[in-house]
Amino acid sequence: QVQLVESGGGLVQPGGSLRLSCAASGSIFSISNMGWYRQAPGKQRELVANIFSGGRTNYADFVKGRFTDSRDNAKNTLYLQMNSLKPEDTAVYYCNANIWEYRDTRERDYWGQGTQVTVST
Repeated sequence: QVQLVESGGGLVQPGGSLRLSCAASGSIFSISNMGWYRQAPGKQRELVANIFSGGRTNYADFVKGRFTDSRDNAKNTLYLQMNSLKPEDTAVYYCNANIWEYRDTRERDYWGQGTQVTVST
């Protein structure tokens, strides 16, 4: 069974940096799109950034120039380097991936359990 496990969240001061990781495991044949979403208290989940298997990336306007999305296809791992963090970046960050398992008939959508990022003094 496929699992996505995030790590790297925590408490950081404004202006600081964090690096999130998301490792996919299981009977994986291929992964196309991988991305990061976030959800702050009382708000809807929103896209932060995503990256396709060929490396093309897409960023939400509120993180452009501050966050960098990357992936290691050999390790089935997604990263999010977050710099110049702001208090409004505080949220639970979720990893998402479109994965085709061996012996499955189609690609499916998977989510991690989330990792808390808190930006505060």
